[in-house]
Amino acid sequence: MPLAVTAPLALVCHPDAPDAAVRAISVLPVREPDGSLTLDYTLSGDLAALRIPDAATGLPRERLWAHTCFELFVATSETAAYREFNFSPDGQWMRFDFADYRQRAASADPATASVPPLVVRCDEAVLQLTVRLPVEHLPAGEPLLGLTAVVEHADGSLRYWALRHPPGRPDFHRREGFAFALKASNP
Repeated sequence: MPLAVTAPLALVCHPDAPDAAVRAISVLPVREPDGSLTLDYTLSGDLAALRIPDAATGLPRERLWAHTCFELFVATSETAAYREFNFSPDGQWMRFDFADYRQRAASADPATASVPPLVVRCDEAVLQLTVRLPVEHLPAGEPLLGLTAVVEHADGSLRYWALRHPPGRPDFHRREGFAFALKASNP
């Protein structure tokens, strides 16, 4: 059964750099019956004040996180290992595996991994990205999710949004930010 999340979860902007161009960012995580995970991200605001990558932008996949993108960090409580996903409005995605805090591990080549389909819709006030991650991209059990977004402004400055920000400068890799426990099924 899908996880009973009845409303999108609101992300908050990191307090060190308020974001006047973005009114809200939310994400609705849904665990599907087959174990896959669907994420529906919605950014609303003055999109003309932002840099939103599109198919013509040609970003390097290894650096999607350095531009406007939606992110997911996935871990379990049993290990220090975790996985980072970047989903760009230009339709690209990237996966990074970590053995521990910021310690990169070998990752599956995204070119050979099952491709999570990205659906992007954009108008002058709303950017929506929906992705469905196949179960093989997720750890077994009940994962802890870090739900985040990076927003690039027209001047190149970045704003950082998350469900929970650990104290200090923005750092999505810190385990304290993995704030949503995804249950395998409804209780």
